[in-house]
Amino acid sequence: MKSETDSAKPTSSGLRLHKFLAQCGVASRRKAESLIVAGRVRVNSKIVKELGVSINPGRDRVFVDGKEVRQAHRGIMLLHKPPRVVSTMKDPHGRPSIEQYLTARDRAYFPVGRLDFESSGLVILTNDGELADRLLHPRYGLERRYEVEVEGSVTNVTIRKLQAGITLEDGPVKAKVDLIESAGATTLLGITVTEGRNRIVRRMMAHVEHPVIRLVRVMHGPFLLGRIKSGQVKRLNEREYEFYRRRVLGPASGAPAPKSKRIRGDRPPARRTAKRRLR
Repeated sequence: MKSETDSAKPTSSGLRLHKFLAQCGVASRRKAESLIVAGRVRVNSKIVKELGVSINPGRDRVFVDGKEVRQAHRGIMLLHKPPRVVSTMKDPHGRPSIEQYLTARDRAYFPVGRLDFESSGLVILTNDGELADRLLHPRYGLERRYEVEVEGSVTNVTIRKLQAGITLEDGPVKAKVDLIESAGATTLLGITVTEGRNRIVRRMMAHVEHPVIRLVRVMHGPFLLGRIKSGQVKRLNEREYEFYRRRVLGPASGAPAPKSKRIRGDRPPARRTAKRRLR
């Protein structure tokens, strides 16, 4: 029988080490791989630097930087981030961060991607690294929708240009764009993109000479801002967590999710013609 001091060896069964770390909320799978390669992960008494090692979570003990990692109950929280709050747990410059909206028991959760300092809206927090990876990776094409107030009157020509695609300093990008309200001096748009590059919507609108006045993220994948108020956190219960996890990862992650079901209290972002301004 293997003792605690035995070294971990690659096996064809068990759970891959980087996936275990992601499931424990230590980091995403890609970042977990970096931790392993850097020699910061120990299994039992052996530092593991090779990728592809599998472990038995019920038998093996895993340590990161000397601290034991245990499987935690995974979950999801949705935060309505106010403007002028950093969407990280801590800020080296002392600015307000999303940590102030979480309790001590939520410190294992991490934000899925970023929402810039001046913007507000939906930020997903989870300790499920696999779910975070799927939400962030551009190859899965999960949509992010923003309601954006910009300077000036946006013409149909400009909307078609954004939908056909423009080229920014870090490459081409295109978006789904619909007009919500035009007030002459300002325009309210619904903008949907499938990638989360830094300040991508603000840079797109600056490129077409309509600087952003206000920006609210109202959707990320199947998650909706809905009625969540500014500064409020909505914790999904276990049934909701499993439902949304299947929506994101597919039936392989569990029993198939019902196609027509929607968690009560959420509203899909709809195209509106009535006059309304961002709050």
